[in-house]
Amino acid sequence: MNPFFLKIKKHKEQNLPFVLYSKPNSKNLIGILQQNDTLYKVSDYSEKGFVFASFDEKQLILIPESESEIIRIDKETTVFEPIETDELNFNSEEKKQYEDLVSKGIETIKNDEFKKVVLSRSEIVNLTEFDFAVVFQHLVQLYPTTFCYCFFHPEIGFWMGATPEQLLKANGNIFETTALAGTQKASSETEIIWKHKEKEEQQYVTDFIVKRLREFAASVVISEPYSFKVGSIWHIKTDISGVLKDNSTLKEVIDTLHPTPAVCGLPKKKAKAFILENENYDRTFYTGFLGELNSSFEGSNTSSDLFVNLRSMQIQDNKATLYMGCGITKESIPEKEWEESVNKSMTMKRVLKK
Repeated sequence: MNPFFLKIKKHKEQNLPFVLYSKPNSKNLIGILQQNDTLYKVSDYSEKGFVFASFDEKQLILIPESESEIIRIDKETTVFEPIETDELNFNSEEKKQYEDLVSKGIETIKNDEFKKVVLSRSEIVNLTEFDFAVVFQHLVQLYPTTFCYCFFHPEIGFWMGATPEQLLKANGNIFETTALAGTQKASSETEIIWKHKEKEEQQYVTDFIVKRLREFAASVVISEPYSFKVGSIWHIKTDISGVLKDNSTLKEVIDTLHPTPAVCGLPKKKAKAFILENENYDRTFYTGFLGELNSSFEGSNTSSDLFVNLRSMQIQDNKATLYMGCGITKESIPEKEWEESVNKSMTMKRVLKK
């Protein structure tokens, strides 16, 4: 194993915090190795480092730039055959529970309590052997257009993921973000056909983000929606960019965007309340956000590059807890949403040895 990964493994053996990541379409891997085991937190988003935030924003963990060693390496191509598991091999009780949850969500939408809600579930995969460095390299190779990461803190736990969704990129007062929704499994068909349900769901997300950003932006530019492939899954994506007003702060923009309708719902408060009351498990850092905060890891400019924590898993005691969710609208069909969640679970399952 090369010295870059050996150094990170040694750091992990000392039970010290670190994050290892690769940005979308980047040729580099970056490691941020905290030199002590203190639990640092973000207070006002003026801090510099790497942030790891929970869905409810009650945990805003920071690996500070000033307390860390930064290491880099060029990506290497490794020979790797993805594991294709039997998608039909599932727990029927879990399927029923999730479909019941989705049905309840649809019923609540039809009662006009909200337009959309994102409902998630977790799934445990037993691991006989697990090498985070190998799994991380496989993630990077399989999903080069995503933000791939491996995060560890002794007081927080061990998380990995490959997320396709950017929350916010900010450099000075210039910002970029995306609206991502709608899911379709890739097939042999050359043309992707989107149904009204997926188009509507994606438009909800775009409209929400643009409306919220106009409060803080001097100008906003919106692209046409387009199909975007991540591994074996297609999404609908819209790029949004612009210039912030001089008096707008990074904290204001993050607070207004997170959680987006792509991970929560619309209207946000009512959808979030439904999630917290009905999902029956704690998402913790799943559908939170993570990334570079006011950092200069990749150049002289100080910038923030934050991503939504999707397609993620927590590693604990030879088990991987996988997390996946689906956007529910009045046109949703519970069984189809279950199938979509199974497809999303394959993102992580393809790199794990059971």
